[in-house]
Amino acid sequence: MAVVQREGQVDLEAVENALRCALLQAGARLLETLLEGVGVGRRAQPVRCRCGALMESRGCKTKTLVTVLGEVRFTRSLFQCTRCGKTRFPGDEELGVADTSRSPGVQRLAARFASKEPFEAAADDLREAAGIALSVKDVERIAERLGEEIRDDENIARKEQRLQVEAGDLIGVPADTLYVEFDGTGIPMVPAAVKDRPGKQPDGTAKTREAKLGCVFTQTAFDADGRPIRDDATTSFVGQIEDADACGRRIYDEAVRRGLYRAKRVVVITDGAEWIRNQAALHFSQATHIIDFYHAREHVARLAKLLFEDHPSQAHAYDKRWGDLLKEGRADEIVLEARTLVADLHRNPDKDTENEIGYLDKNRERMHYDQYRAQGLFVGSGVIEAGCRHVIGQRLKQSGMFWSERGANNIVSLRCCILSNRFEDFWTNRAAKRPITRAAA
Repeated sequence: MAVVQREGQVDLEAVENALRCALLQAGARLLETLLEGVGVGRRAQPVRCRCGALMESRGCKTKTLVTVLGEVRFTRSLFQCTRCGKTRFPGDEELGVADTSRSPGVQRLAARFASKEPFEAAADDLREAAGIALSVKDVERIAERLGEEIRDDENIARKEQRLQVEAGDLIGVPADTLYVEFDGTGIPMVPAAVKDRPGKQPDGTAKTREAKLGCVFTQTAFDADGRPIRDDATTSFVGQIEDADACGRRIYDEAVRRGLYRAKRVVVITDGAEWIRNQAALHFSQATHIIDFYHAREHVARLAKLLFEDHPSQAHAYDKRWGDLLKEGRADEIVLEARTLVADLHRNPDKDTENEIGYLDKNRERMHYDQYRAQGLFVGSGVIEAGCRHVIGQRLKQSGMFWSERGANNIVSLRCCILSNRFEDFWTNRAAKRPITRAAA
C-alpha cells in the first residue's frame, strides 16, 4: 500500500505504472511459452542454403528478444550449410527477427517514433511511453533499415507496374482530376556527402544536397464559392536525393499507380524551374501544366522593383497593374510592356531584369489563370511546398542535423510511406513474406 498511497491518498500514476509492469511481465512470460515450438522441431521442407546446398542441424541456441512486452528468451534450431559453412535460424526468419534481437512490434514503434523526431528523442519517448529501452543507435538502425526496405519494395513494385502498363493494363482508381506537383529542398549533409560538389556557399562549396519531392492527389468537389477542394486522404508523396531524370521517372510511376491513365483530366503544377519544366514535358505532355500563381506573382513584383528601383511609387503602380494582368492570364502583355519599358529607358537590361522577363516569357503559356479558375482548377502549388516543409524539413532539417546520402534517403522513404498512408500495407506485405518452416501438425 505504501507504493500506491501517499499521505492517505491513492497515487494513481504509481498504480498505473505498477499494474503495467506486472501485466507486461506476465505477458512476456506467456509470449515465451507461445514461442517454444516455433524455432525447433520438424521442418516442413529440408533447410537449404542460398547457395543451394542442404543445411544440417547444429543444435539449438537461445537469444534474447526485446519485445513490446519486455525481454523474452527464444530457443531455436541452428542450421549450417554443408558446402559453404553459412548458418541459418529458420525460426528467426519465421518471426521476422533474422539478424536482429528486436521484435517486429518494437521495430514498428521505433520506426514510427524515429520518422517524426530525432533519434535521441525517439529513444527517450519509446522508453517513456512504451517502456522499451533502445539505444539511440538502435533506433537509428531500425528506422533506416525499414526505410531501405520500403525503397527496395517500391522499386520492385515500380518495375512490375511498368510491365503491366506495357501489357495495356489500366492501373489505379479513376478520378475527376489528378494533380501532380514536384519541387526540391536542400538537406544539410555531412562533409563526405558534399565533397567536391558545387554549391551556394561564398567559396562555391555545398553544404546541402537537394531532395526532390513529388506528390499526387485528386480533386472532385468544390466549396460554396466554387473553389476546388482536395479530396481527403488522397495525397501521396515520393522523394529521394537523386538527379532530375530519376526524380521525373519516380513521380511518373507514382502518378501511374494513382490512376494517371484513368483520370478524366491531369494537372501538373510547378514553380517553373527548368529541371521541373523539362520533366513535366517529358512525362506529362498531355497534362495541363500550370505555373504556381504565387511564384509568378513574386516574379512580377520583383520585375517591377528592378525596373523602377529608384522610383518606389512607379514600381508599386506597375506591380499592381501587372498583378491584375497576371490574374487575367495576360502574361504576354506584361512581357511586352517590360521590354518596351527597357527600350524607353534607353538602357540594356541587367542580368536580374532579363532573368525575370525571361521567366515570364518562357512560362507565359502556362499562366492562363483566368481559364484555369474558370475550369475549377487549383492554381497554386501549396501542397508540394507544404510537403517540402512537412515531409523533409520538419524531420531532416532541424538544427544541428547532418546526414549521409543513404541515411537521408532512407528516412525520406520512411516518411513518404507513412505520410502517404501506405505504411500498413508495407507492414502487412512484410509479414506475409516471412517463411513458414515448420511441418504441419
